[in-house]
Amino acid sequence: MPKPTKSISLNDEQLLLNELSQLIEQSQQQLVAQANSTLTMLFWYIGKRINQTILKNKRADYGKQIVASLSRQLTEKYGRNFEEKNLRRMLQFAEQFTNKEIVVTLSRHLSWSHFLILIPLKKTEEKLFYAKKASAEMLGVRDLRKQIEAKTFERTTIANLQSRADNPVAYNTFKDPYFLDFLGLQNTYLEKDLEEAILRELESFILELGKGFSFVERQKRMIIDGEDHRLDLLFYHRKLKRLVAVELKLGKFQAKHKGQMELYLRWLDRYEKQEGEEQPVGLILCAESSREQIELLEMHKDGIMVAEYWTELPPRKQLEQKIHLLLAEAKERIERKKLL
Repeated sequence: MPKPTKSISLNDEQLLLNELSQLIEQSQQQLVAQANSTLTMLFWYIGKRINQTILKNKRADYGKQIVASLSRQLTEKYGRNFEEKNLRRMLQFAEQFTNKEIVVTLSRHLSWSHFLILIPLKKTEEKLFYAKKASAEMLGVRDLRKQIEAKTFERTTIANLQSRADNPVAYNTFKDPYFLDFLGLQNTYLEKDLEEAILRELESFILELGKGFSFVERQKRMIIDGEDHRLDLLFYHRKLKRLVAVELKLGKFQAKHKGQMELYLRWLDRYEKQEGEEQPVGLILCAESSREQIELLEMHKDGIMVAEYWTELPPRKQLEQKIHLLLAEAKERIERKKLL
């Protein structure tokens, strides 16, 4: 009499089902990504080819005529993707993103919808900044739009100008100013209130700090010469492989804040830094910056960044003007220093 076959257990069946589901979903995601990449490259090639034809002809009215004519024929044959407004976006796309290799790399992670958000931006470096950020951080279209609306490029550029080329560690890591409007603080608050509000909204605060930051400890205790010292917030940055000390200041930046942060960084370097980590860096967040003092103190050489925090944001138009003014002033200070 044959032995009865051992039936597969429900648990084993569920594990198998989960594994197969994962394989199917991964393949579906790869197919979607591949389709997106192929479509984006197609649009780039179309834009490039039409641009070449228009340049070759050298007649001002020819561009309008050829785009309208091609659009009618392609739409009739292949659908709405090739309507005139879309065809003109393809021309802009190829004109603005001229390096094929960069487009190929970005198209593996960004959809055509991402590029449609990037095309209206004015500066090439701004487009590439957001494109690389969206690619590296796997930002969706909505999150990319939020980054642009929050002026992340301009604020990162201001911070980069403070750190400059002789301190590449901080490049594209910090911002100035930081937007802390999500904390909901009123006009009058204490340093302790600020810290507690940040801890309540820690996830939002880390998102504003940027990718790579992980929270370690609040009110980090340091005993130096028998005296207690307390660092407001301690973070770790995975990419930099460094501890990041954060001090919160209610008022305007003062020169004495530098000495305090230097002391904390030296202590962290001696007692907290783990094997394989780099030297800790510091971020002093002030209600108001003292930009000339910061420049004269050359704090970037000691791995210290200073940035303002704004607990209330002005209306969008005023916000844009204010950020652009800060950026222009930062660039002017750098140029003035070069002349000196």
